[in-house]
Amino acid sequence: MTILFPTRWRHVVTGLLLMAPVVSSAQVTAPTDTSRAQQTLFTKRDAFLGAGFVGLTVAMFPLDKYIETHLRDPSVPANRFFDRSATGFEYVATPGSFIIGGGLYAYGTLTGHRGIQDLGWHGTEAVLVGSGITGVLKVILGRARPDAFPDPKPSDFRFGGGFTDANRQSFPSGHTTTAFAAAAAVTSEVDRMWPKYTWYVAPVMYGGATLVGLSRMFHNRHWASDVALGAGIGTFSGLKVVKYSHSHPDNFIDRVILRTSVAPDGHGGSYVVWSFPAPL
Repeated sequence: MTILFPTRWRHVVTGLLLMAPVVSSAQVTAPTDTSRAQQTLFTKRDAFLGAGFVGLTVAMFPLDKYIETHLRDPSVPANRFFDRSATGFEYVATPGSFIIGGGLYAYGTLTGHRGIQDLGWHGTEAVLVGSGITGVLKVILGRARPDAFPDPKPSDFRFGGGFTDANRQSFPSGHTTTAFAAAAAVTSEVDRMWPKYTWYVAPVMYGGATLVGLSRMFHNRHWASDVALGAGIGTFSGLKVVKYSHSHPDNFIDRVILRTSVAPDGHGGSYVVWSFPAPL
């Protein structure tokens, strides 16, 4: 079944084509890569990685106040660097990750490059997943931000306090989650498609994500433990979104999002074609 909604401009014709699959005995089903489909989503290595992030977060609690005080000391050269660049790093994370991810997805769609389309969408998807987890924890745990009160205390948690007070949405750091989710997803996709470039991409992506977390601390919006947990959530979100998507290539979201393409209309214009699975 095909439904076409064309809208014409002077030089470009853009439409929406909804294609529902029709099943018949003549159809040939593409073979399933069982080696990918049977991959375990969480492994022993993930357990060690998760324990490392939890341990780092716990280790930061007694150091939060000390780090908060010394990171903002203007006599330290590194702090002067953050004073000049912190805001830029934060914009790279939010809204930069959505702009970059959306741009890569659009470019991959327009050029028919499935790898770039994967990269843009899965990076954005990882950011959305990580941000969702972080957002729930923020409002439930209700930790006070370091700049919220005259004498802030890292131990100031109030259950549910983040629902009504933005100053109690410190734990974990959302910007850091976003930056590490994008870093993990992009690095994983590059390692899958262009493995020889992983050693170049990984330090840039994770290094940039680390600078985002430090910038949030410099701006006194987060404690060090907020950043540590945000990095953990973001990293896991990026790794698991990419792994799940490629070990379950027929998952509904990817079938909808990644089956978008651009096709010529035969009259010098083009259609945006969107294929999606319809219930039978």
